[in-house]
Amino acid sequence: MHGEAENLGAQALAPGAEVGGFRVMRLLHEGGMARLYAVERLAGDPPAFPLLMKIPSLGFGSHPGCLVGFEVEQMILGRLRGPHVPRLVASGDQAGTPWLVMERIDGGRLTDAVTRAPLDAAEVARLVGAVAAAAHALHRQNAIHLDLKPENVLFRADGTAVLVDFGIARHAELPDLIEEEFDLKAGSGAGIAPEQLQGRRGDPRSDLFALGVIAYQLATGKLPFGAPTSGSAMRRRLYIDPLPPRAIQPDLPAWLQETILRCLEIRPDARYATAAQLAHDLAHPGQIPLTERAERRHRAGPLIVAKRWLQGLREPGLPASTPSRHLASAPHVMVAIDLDDRRDTLARAMRRTLRRALHAEPDLRVTLVAVLQPLTFGEDATPEVAHSQQTTALVALRHWARPIGLPLEKLRIHVAEGSDAAGTLLDYAAAHHVDRIIVGARGHSALRRYLGSVSARVVAEAPCSVYVVRPNENNP
Repeated sequence: MHGEAENLGAQALAPGAEVGGFRVMRLLHEGGMARLYAVERLAGDPPAFPLLMKIPSLGFGSHPGCLVGFEVEQMILGRLRGPHVPRLVASGDQAGTPWLVMERIDGGRLTDAVTRAPLDAAEVARLVGAVAAAAHALHRQNAIHLDLKPENVLFRADGTAVLVDFGIARHAELPDLIEEEFDLKAGSGAGIAPEQLQGRRGDPRSDLFALGVIAYQLATGKLPFGAPTSGSAMRRRLYIDPLPPRAIQPDLPAWLQETILRCLEIRPDARYATAAQLAHDLAHPGQIPLTERAERRHRAGPLIVAKRWLQGLREPGLPASTPSRHLASAPHVMVAIDLDDRRDTLARAMRRTLRRALHAEPDLRVTLVAVLQPLTFGEDATPEVAHSQQTTALVALRHWARPIGLPLEKLRIHVAEGSDAAGTLLDYAAAHHVDRIIVGARGHSALRRYLGSVSARVVAEAPCSVYVVRPNENNP
């Protein structure tokens, strides 16, 4: 082993230094907590992706949390899978200094977008939606990042967001070393959630608050709470709202302010229930129901601030016991509606199924989806006719939902177009993190026997649970 690598954390390694079977190619980044190197494997088949080595900075004056945070990251990265996190390749220890080798993400960085802010609403929605999808994938694996910020978001070539730096993250199935070792509230001053300031590290909606901070910064070019460093300055967000984004950018669409301010609600239970719900809304901004949040131009007045202060917002709501259990109580349910099937008995049976789910899972989000056959080429296939067809379908879906009495924040409606109804439904479910599909069984007919059943294919290929509802003709 080369001499340069003997004291890994004290100073930067020179190119050519060898650590744990890897050769340092160059230093990529040197921060207060760690150094990052491009490396290559010395023996065996090289992986099909570039490699990055991370070594904590352990020289004089280094942060006392470096080693603990590094151990946390090593434990959590070893548990995570999927395209939204870098792949862990190897880890080790040399003379008391740990190191990690992981996949190097060489695509874009969210910090590049921040330098161009304020951005137009469509780009904000695209970027934040991608990060929300990554956060949801993390939460589904029982982990919470707790330090989402532009510096910790990279992008693959296809636009997939990748989350990095899990030094203060929490995994429900692993010891929480940060909580055990430190009394200080862990998080970045710009984006730390109110409940984190109160010592609560188990609520995935803390990442939703950070996503709101990111969206606010991309939309306005400013941070909603600044970048405070003292605990007292950070705690102001427990009772003082940020200036509404449209007070800074008057042309900002109302739906984007609605989304941002909902993420930045002080109480977690007033935010989006899941990052998947946020990602879905950002992909369909026209469906976002607007509340008074959308039209705000000022912070809350002194009476409201005083009330919050007196109420003592030290208890913003009990977090879920684990991220996965919280997500289980807030599923995204897609109801596939065949507008050509006029059987009232089937509609009533599907509504009963949906009502039972709503009773058991109060944070459930429902999306009604209808698939229209594309218009054939000819005089009828005009934009005006297509728009009329879409409008008629949307009205029909709202009429279908009316007897259930769903509040607007729980209901979304989508009309898709495709000659393959089952494939269109499956694509929508995969793209929008659907947890459950409710579909009605078709009646018996010669055409059904010839073409096959949409519900059967959905059951066979769906990435989630599927409930096929049949009408009870004897007990409608």
